[in-house]
Amino acid sequence: MAFTSFYFLIFAALVICVYYSVPKKGRWLALLAASYAFYLMSSPRTFLFVLFTTVITFFGGRYIGRQNSEHKAYLQEHKDRLSKEDKKALKASVQKKKRQMAALILVANFGVLAAVKYFAPFIEALGVGKIIDLGILIPLGISFYTFQTAAYIIDLYRGKIEADSSILKFALFVSFFPQMVQGPISRYDQLAGQLYEGHDFSYRNISYGAQLVLWGFFKKLVIADRAAILVNQVFDNYDQYQGGIVFVALLLYTVQIYGDFSGGIDIARGIAAMLGIDMAHNFMRPYFSDSISEFWRRWHMSLSFWCRDYIFFSISLSKSFGKAGKRLRSILGDRVGKLFPVLVAQMATFLTIGLWHGAEFKYIAYGLYNGGIIILGLLLEPYLRKLTAALHINVEGTGWKLFRILRTFFLIVIGRMFPRAASFGVAIAMFGSIFKGGGNFSGEIFALGLDAADFVILLGGCVIWSIISYRQEKGIKIREDISRKPLALRWLLFLGAFAAVVILGVYGPGYDAGAFIYRGF
Repeated sequence: MAFTSFYFLIFAALVICVYYSVPKKGRWLALLAASYAFYLMSSPRTFLFVLFTTVITFFGGRYIGRQNSEHKAYLQEHKDRLSKEDKKALKASVQKKKRQMAALILVANFGVLAAVKYFAPFIEALGVGKIIDLGILIPLGISFYTFQTAAYIIDLYRGKIEADSSILKFALFVSFFPQMVQGPISRYDQLAGQLYEGHDFSYRNISYGAQLVLWGFFKKLVIADRAAILVNQVFDNYDQYQGGIVFVALLLYTVQIYGDFSGGIDIARGIAAMLGIDMAHNFMRPYFSDSISEFWRRWHMSLSFWCRDYIFFSISLSKSFGKAGKRLRSILGDRVGKLFPVLVAQMATFLTIGLWHGAEFKYIAYGLYNGGIIILGLLLEPYLRKLTAALHINVEGTGWKLFRILRTFFLIVIGRMFPRAASFGVAIAMFGSIFKGGGNFSGEIFALGLDAADFVILLGGCVIWSIISYRQEKGIKIREDISRKPLALRWLLFLGAFAAVVILGVYGPGYDAGAFIYRGF
């Protein structure tokens, strides 16, 4: 059931009505029933996968949580009788038990993810030939809920949270329906408590949530799906186009994927907000970033922060990699040797981000591209500082800031070629075709599915989007700002946005309302 379908809107409205109608203590049960109903309607053949992950993670988490509590209680009871060596030995024994269980759960969950999402493409990449298409078995949201439950297990192992005591409540945390299509990847300590407590009806929550949903529909249907028409035409027939046409398609794909992904997240967060639940932010105006590293702190934030907390820090703060860096200082120099753990951690992080998108080499190349740029920036940082000083560039000035934003945006646009092209080889071929001339640009551009009116709508939508994003970047909270406007003006804005979605949204024959890009990840 696609977020942009009429059926989903009816479903969401019914869930909200039922949620506020049942007794407050039982509202989490209403959410669980709604979440499982949504999953069964959207991906019935793979429902057992999410049940499997829920059950083994819950019971494995209970075991780890019991080890934590028993260890803490034992230390408290025998604190005066245990020597330092006794405490160290006891801690090592408990850590071993927890580590074994955590490893078992992580291997099981990621093993399922690898089997249904990566096994077939990997075999094909080896040239063995096409085997059974496991794509039909890929569960809805498997990458999202696998990473979400992995964070739960790791946080339990580290003693940051306590184990959930109710398997039904934990099932809700895993399967909460707004996040199942494309995230965000929520943390247990941020989301679980909100799901379990019953929230009171609030007109403000309903109003703010509905505005966010409407904004998500605008970005998805008016901007992203309109851009997709041209993007699909060029990328699906890449050998027929070259020069500026290819670059325009790549630029519009950069617009499309942001509108598509962030629009879907806005719909998800808006529905949750109407239920009184504040889901994690996943975007913070990423195209205002002035470096690739900042971009990844603003784009798909729940994945970026997951990789930071569970991969980057684990490697960069590792004693083993720290020692390796010290040994390498005599070969690579003091600075590079000191940076060695960070460089390895960066590359491991972005390889994970690439593989999260898929097993094909084009996704690995996407990770290497972003990680490589960040690593190159770290290595060249002192030389770039000297260069800007020698050229007397005011690095705090608006001009330099704008240059860095435009430079970063260009690098982002170029990098988008890898995940969007049909394969790594096609991506390289399309890169080359950008520099080939020939053809009638003005004549070809209007033969790709969009007419002049479509380009005007697309440009106008992007301008509106950019203005709102700029105001947010300046610290203005748009919905609160709107709430202070006169009632007539507020309703004029709401009705205008609704009319824009209904009238200017992309519908009609051949339109797939379920085609959210990140739904496939």
